[in-house]
Amino acid sequence: MSNNMFYTGLSGLNAAQAALVTTGHNTANVNTPGYSRQSAQVASAGGSYSAGVGFFGNGAKVVDISRSYDQYLSSQLNQAQSSNQALSTYYTQISQIDNLLANQKAGLAPQLQTLFTHVQALANTPADPSARQQLISSGQALANQFRTMDSYLSSLNASVNDQVAGHVEQINAYAEQIASLNKQVAMLSNGTGGQAPNDLLDQRDQLVNELGKLVGTKLVVQDGQYNVFIGNGQTLVLGDRATRLAAVSSAIDPGRTTLAMVNAAGNAVELQEDVMSGGSLGGLLQFRNETLATTQNSLGRMAIALSDAFNAQQSLGVDLNGALGEDFFSQAVPGVMSNARNTGSLNLTASFSDIGQLTTSDYRLDVKADLSFSVTRLSDNKVFSAADLAASVPPNTFDGVTLAFAGAAGAGDSFLIQPTRTGARDLAVTLTDPAKVAAASPIITGNTAGNQGSGAISAGSVDAAYPATPLGATVTLTYNSATNELSGFPDGSTVIYTAGASMSFDGITVSISGAPSNGDTFTIGKNTGGVSDGSNALLLGALQNRKTMGNGTATFNDAYGQLVSAVGNKARQVQIAHTAQTSLTTQIRAVQQSVSGVNQDEETANLLMFQQMYQANAKVIQTASTMFDAVLGIR
Repeated sequence: MSNNMFYTGLSGLNAAQAALVTTGHNTANVNTPGYSRQSAQVASAGGSYSAGVGFFGNGAKVVDISRSYDQYLSSQLNQAQSSNQALSTYYTQISQIDNLLANQKAGLAPQLQTLFTHVQALANTPADPSARQQLISSGQALANQFRTMDSYLSSLNASVNDQVAGHVEQINAYAEQIASLNKQVAMLSNGTGGQAPNDLLDQRDQLVNELGKLVGTKLVVQDGQYNVFIGNGQTLVLGDRATRLAAVSSAIDPGRTTLAMVNAAGNAVELQEDVMSGGSLGGLLQFRNETLATTQNSLGRMAIALSDAFNAQQSLGVDLNGALGEDFFSQAVPGVMSNARNTGSLNLTASFSDIGQLTTSDYRLDVKADLSFSVTRLSDNKVFSAADLAASVPPNTFDGVTLAFAGAAGAGDSFLIQPTRTGARDLAVTLTDPAKVAAASPIITGNTAGNQGSGAISAGSVDAAYPATPLGATVTLTYNSATNELSGFPDGSTVIYTAGASMSFDGITVSISGAPSNGDTFTIGKNTGGVSDGSNALLLGALQNRKTMGNGTATFNDAYGQLVSAVGNKARQVQIAHTAQTSLTTQIRAVQQSVSGVNQDEETANLLMFQQMYQANAKVIQTASTMFDAVLGIR
């Protein structure tokens, strides 16, 4: 009996020692990231039968060292952290643009106001050389601000490219480690009869957790192996094999670094960016596609609309030399990029047909199997079919852009069209001579001295048709009271006189008011020296409040205000979502840690309990030894 007591006590001693070692392991790893609390599972060692008496217990045995782990909670935590990291990254990036646009000193609004202030000053003193120079200088400052902001956005794009490449390296490293741990876990589990290598499992879970912070993942557990998928089902880890990702230049937009998956043949196959959500990588891609590109396009559209309107009005005035105005600003042209995988020889070019219809979106032209074309507006995926393009005026026109085709397309070819992307980058003041600022009107009107009636001719105006057929000789209109007609128009026609009615010819519009007498004449001549004439400068100033953008719905300031508001609202929206997601993640982590985390107070109590268990079983062994010695001492 004492022998049985000895082994019973020894089994308890071993069980207590295992529990103490496990508790000590927990305590040592209380701050280890990803560690799950372990516990020794103690069971009865059974009993031995004694005839006529029954079964005597044989003590205890340790059957397993288990870890406190909940797959569902861990999966929830990984998803929450992935979403939180995406929002955090998005907010960090968009905040930079928000601060840039909303800056009261570095933004575009002050520079726009200064430009039109100097336009008004020129209208007041058109002969003042300093007023002309100030206008040119303010135009240069505005153009420089456009280019500076575009350069900042381009640097953000370059930064995103670098971060994408860095993330790909980290993802590959994590995938390799997870695959390696899958192999080790399988080998150790098989070699120990199915016993789980808890610490390796924790390491693997922690790697999956860290991977989820980089990119959204889907985890499938199969026979103890972790299979990890990204995007819309692309395999990243399958058992002990990891698929390598690559950071490559986009085939359709070389200015973007995008993701590709390297297949078995070693070829990099691009992945769709819109399905790569979650993690800091998903946040970067979402920021680039939703905010960065749109902001750059918006600034470009403003620059293009400004240069177009300013140049158009400048061309309708005359400078100090009496010549029609030259372009004040340079203007970008729509960008077209051919997909690197295209097989045809099509050369696609684009031009502006109506600046006022331009949007802030990019477009993709696709060549179908029957070689017909369709254009997709990428901001909302609206499709302009081949029939829509053919029926447009002029043909192949959409949203203020007209396409021209040369060469043969191949089925499946595609082109990226960026109408406004380089608008801000390419804006510059091309007019540097102050004398060439066209502040004056190209025509001058007058009432002939000696007129008897009260008729008076207006100052007149010109439109876009005037530069093609500028006035050569002075036109004299004569009133005939018998027929109530005005004659003398260049084409020999006559016009029934109506007081205040507009009369137009060769791009010129005038009106006569009052009651002219028979034979009264009115002249329309070429303004050869409009030194003191600031009428065209007044029209340039009026552009500030003219709704020239968004199909006649927005001025330059309106468009900029809409951009600032859109970016600011998006930044606020992402910030609120990030705050809410952070709170949710914290709650899920607390629940998960309540199951898997190490509680130091609990472990301290366990140490005392297992210490007493150890001491008690040692006492059993001591008692058995004493009894055995007593038996040996019987004479």
